[in-house]
Amino acid sequence: MKNLIIIGARAFGREVYNIAIQTKEYNNEWVIKGFLDDDKNALDNFSPNYPPIIDSVKNYKVQYNDVFICALGNPEIKKQYIQHITGKGGNFINIIHPSVVINPINVNLGVGVIIGPLTYVANDVTIGNFVTIQTHVALGHDVIIGEYCQINALSFLGGFTQIGTETTINPSANILPKKSIGNKSIIGINSSVLTNVGNNISVYGNPAKRIL
Repeated sequence: MKNLIIIGARAFGREVYNIAIQTKEYNNEWVIKGFLDDDKNALDNFSPNYPPIIDSVKNYKVQYNDVFICALGNPEIKKQYIQHITGKGGNFINIIHPSVVINPINVNLGVGVIIGPLTYVANDVTIGNFVTIQTHVALGHDVIIGEYCQINALSFLGGFTQIGTETTINPSANILPKKSIGNKSIIGINSSVLTNVGNNISVYGNPAKRIL
């Protein structure tokens, strides 16, 4: 039996914990050991319903049976913490809510992937390492999502959409089919992306226009 450790004990960390305890793997393949967080008091108002904060990411010594998931929403910060743990020899698993529908043909998932409730993943989709996909997201066929992306609730990615690395798609955004979003870009809440978006660009609106 493995021991799952959740990186981040703030709001999203608590959400990931609740997803984790609903999976079929919970108490079958792993149990939840606790959280890693720099703020040892982050759960003070939520005890005793959550496991403890064990240590900070920096100070924690990875144990033989440990596995990890990272519950941080900012792709840049998430990458830093994940690299810190992998540098110590830590291994990551996927946390996928049982209500998620993943088509059986040619769907490729990386490691450290989180998928929230009621999300739909069509056929021939590739999801890179350490991607977070929140609730009620729809991924069309042949979508490609790069590493460390954050795809927030109620978003739609049309067929053949390509998303670069470390990009954030905010809630209720719609990406038209066959559009590409670059690396480290941000798609604003409720935005409709009708054209390609380059690297390091923030867009917002309907239709989405560059704001940064």
